[in-house]
Amino acid sequence: MPPVRVLVVDDSVVVRKLLCDALGSTPEIEVADTASSGSIALAKLPILRPDVVTLDVEMPGLNGIETLRRIRALYPGLPVIMFSTLTERGASTTLEALSLGASDYVTKPTNSESLSDSMEQVRRELTAKILSLARRDAGTPALSVPALRRKSGGQRIDVLAIGVSTGGPNALAELIPQLPPDLAVPVVIVQHMPPLFTRLLAERLNSHSQIPVREAEAGAKLEPGAAWIARGDYHMTITRKGTGVLLNLNQDPPQNSCRPAVDALFRSVAQVFGANALAVVLTGMGADGALGAKEISRAGGEVFVQDESTSVVWGMPGAVVSAGVADKICSLPAMSKEIVKRVSEGSAQRFAASAVGRMNARN
Repeated sequence: MPPVRVLVVDDSVVVRKLLCDALGSTPEIEVADTASSGSIALAKLPILRPDVVTLDVEMPGLNGIETLRRIRALYPGLPVIMFSTLTERGASTTLEALSLGASDYVTKPTNSESLSDSMEQVRRELTAKILSLARRDAGTPALSVPALRRKSGGQRIDVLAIGVSTGGPNALAELIPQLPPDLAVPVVIVQHMPPLFTRLLAERLNSHSQIPVREAEAGAKLEPGAAWIARGDYHMTITRKGTGVLLNLNQDPPQNSCRPAVDALFRSVAQVFGANALAVVLTGMGADGALGAKEISRAGGEVFVQDESTSVVWGMPGAVVSAGVADKICSLPAMSKEIVKRVSEGSAQRFAASAVGRMNARN
């Protein structure tokens, strides 16, 4: 298989050298060329025909956002990975880029890190994303999909837990606003993102959704009809205290190279809610969430996953399906309807149980 050809676009000669050295050390990747501006990159695209583009967010002249707009107009299927700074401005611009069709992003190393540490960080994060997106673009072999797990209980649902990574901001932007304001359960979400990014993502979702969406705070009490997103660089878990359920944040070691990790949340959801949990695994690279989904399944809960055709990367959902613990596979546009339908079934059961309880009390 020929190496994945990458066009590196950045106005900094130091960053271009860093990226070329980091990517050039991976046999599966070839740096086709570099460009110091958006206009030069656009001129080189029809000549080089790269498999993936890395694009600096902030550049003088034609900036990363405008360059991305033009790339999407000319090459709608070309994977583009934004290279951004770990600042509020960088995070905001990156989220805008993702909403405009960027495939993923990587944050630039901080000035406090050594050159060798910087190269290792880029090599670890960027190469994996390049290879994953290039394989998606080229078409991946069909997986041997086990039969879906068919549940017989149909028990009530008391919580909705969502795990997502690559392609997640756009997936959440489509899913969460479709949840009704009278949703009978709380929603807890892990999106693989660093600090600042998760706060801005929560604010964006909150401004477009019918339910309030907040970045998680330790000690917050879960309430129906509201959503919490795990804070960047912190695992989010839940615990029961009296009649309530509270959010916990910790900086325990990363799981699946991730913090926050979906597995950490899902395991705690299985422990607290057991058979009354509904987990949803959306688009994402890797397998985070698969072990936690097994725990939820083992406790009697249900697991829905996004289908391959609407996922940017079918790593996380595919891992759950391959593990044999998926109860339903559906497209992203259909996911909110399926969630609301399942939660509503549980609400009807909750009402019926309450009515029976009141009748027994009167008798």
